[in-house]
Amino acid sequence: MAETRFAPPGPLGYGGAPLGNMFAVVDDATARGALDAAWDTGIRYFDTAPHYGSGISEHRFGEALRQRPRDEFVLSTKVGRLLRPDASRPVNQPFLDPLPFRVVVDYSFDATLRSVEDSLQRLGMDRIEIAFIHDIAEDHLGPNWVEVFDEAMRNGAAKALIRLREEGVIKAWGLGVNRTEPCSRALRMSDPDVFLLAGRYSLLDTSALGGLFAECAERGAHVVVGGPYNSGLLAGGRNFDYVEASAERVAARDRMAEMCARFGVDLRSAALQFCAAHPVVASVIPGAKHAERVRENAALMRRPIPGEFWQALKREKLLPEEAPTP
Repeated sequence: MAETRFAPPGPLGYGGAPLGNMFAVVDDATARGALDAAWDTGIRYFDTAPHYGSGISEHRFGEALRQRPRDEFVLSTKVGRLLRPDASRPVNQPFLDPLPFRVVVDYSFDATLRSVEDSLQRLGMDRIEIAFIHDIAEDHLGPNWVEVFDEAMRNGAAKALIRLREEGVIKAWGLGVNRTEPCSRALRMSDPDVFLLAGRYSLLDTSALGGLFAECAERGAHVVVGGPYNSGLLAGGRNFDYVEASAERVAARDRMAEMCARFGVDLRSAALQFCAAHPVVASVIPGAKHAERVRENAALMRRPIPGEFWQALKREKLLPEEAPTP
């Protein structure tokens, strides 16, 4: 039987990229309102990263969460990018109006230890529960990503996080990525506990189902699903994977929407609940800039959906037959 590993609470968590001014600037009061609303709706898992606004997101999370009972919530952040002071406020796409820091990609052992310490300073806290190695994948690093990845696993970030886990500084570590291949490779090469996987398990993309999720189940590893709306396409927007969706993706979304209309189901509710239904999924973390959207997500996760709806999606080949449903 697979070892039981630490996992964040679910089914709903809070993803911190929007509070780093992702695609649009958010003022401090609005950010605080969103985080307070998350707490008030019962969310107890919060994820952020240095990359999100060159530190803005971590500062905002710390400001909102420091007053909360520390043993009552789980906090994750990421390593792989250090922030160096730079008065020119370098561009850090897709985050607008970043803090005056330059982002330096570094997956080395020493940089990982420094990154965790720096994050604790920005958060104003004495600990985090989970550290994810951020964007260590082809979409960020290019075709030579495997070389960087393998070095991070053998001598760099993974080695440092394993040490921090053994020392009790963190409870778990893994990868925070948009691709399944690095996660599978990490399971073969090392001993991760949990992955934050964005966009690869959703109503429009179940590519994680057959391979990675089965591997996680065998090893006792968990998955946090990021991007359950696929960058907004499943929530009424036009983006998929952070860019404008292709006509094929839009057509697939529209077919899903037609089925939802037939059964009186909100597409967003189906998107969230589908992600949460898989046994290896510990939490689903849609991003939200505003308190109203946070409360809406919480309500959508609880809304009843008839079993006939899921059966119809499978019958119409819109979902794989083997995909778990609520």
